Amino acid sequence: MRQMDRYPFIFAIVLFLLAWMLGLPVRAQSAPLNDIHCTLIQDAQSGATLYQDGVCDQRVSPASTFKVPLALIGYDAGILSDQHTPSWDYKPEFKAAKRDQKSVDPTIWERDSIVWYSREITRRLGAEKFAGYVSKFGYGNKDVSGDAGKDNGLTQSWINSSLEISPVEQTAFLRQLLAGKVPVSAKAHEMTRAILPTFAAGDWTVQGKTGSTRLGEDGKRSLGWFVGWAEKDGRRVVFARLVIDAKRTDKPKGLATRAAFLKDLPQLVK
Repeated sequence: MRQMDRYPFIFAIVLFLLAWMLGLPVRAQSAPLNDIHCTLIQDAQSGATLYQDGVCDQRVSPASTFKVPLALIGYDAGILSDQHTPSWDYKPEFKAAKRDQKSVDPTIWERDSIVWYSREITRRLGAEKFAGYVSKFGYGNKDVSGDAGKDNGLTQSWINSSLEISPVEQTAFLRQLLAGKVPVSAKAHEMTRAILPTFAAGDWTVQGKTGSTRLGEDGKRSLGWFVGWAEKDGRRVVFARLVIDAKRTDKPKGLATRAAFLKDLPQLVK
């Protein structure tokens, strides 16, 4: 009986070794994800690193920081028009949290991080154009296929799914945005910069986007992003802060990450 019990275990090992030898993909999220902490600050023009701490080259889900490239896409494709157009009404089929059950325009979308508005943009865009933009941007691993076997890449790929990006890649993308060099229209650059929320950090004026999600199938680890740029006395920097751990917070991890970064920034870059 004991020998029979070993068979499923042995069979699983054989399957894994076959997949490894044949070069079949094994999703990274199937393995436990360690804690990650990164703070990266670079000069916006030269790209020179002004401050770096932690692991900044590991790719993870962008979560709602993806609203930055998605705004560029939306404006370039003509789905979004200006800071307040279009304004779309909430529909019950969106199945959103109560706080998101309201009319939303591009500024509110970025400020309140409304997922259903993002999904309406991608649905109007279509899978082929969506994948084309992400590939053209060179955004992270460029994988918008979504969860395996679920055909949900158009609405889910950037939230604990197939699309992943590192803090180093986030700041590189932001530098391209500020320089007007992302392959979209000048209007798309201008409007995206205009709708990102603004904050104060000492003498710095900060614009940026948070991201929050739970990672892996068990959801035991939570992710918090805050990415963007900051200006003071004619000087401009780009930044990415990423926190992944199992600590519970009384608010989404992205909001806690943003609050901590805004507090730290004046001491990190003089």
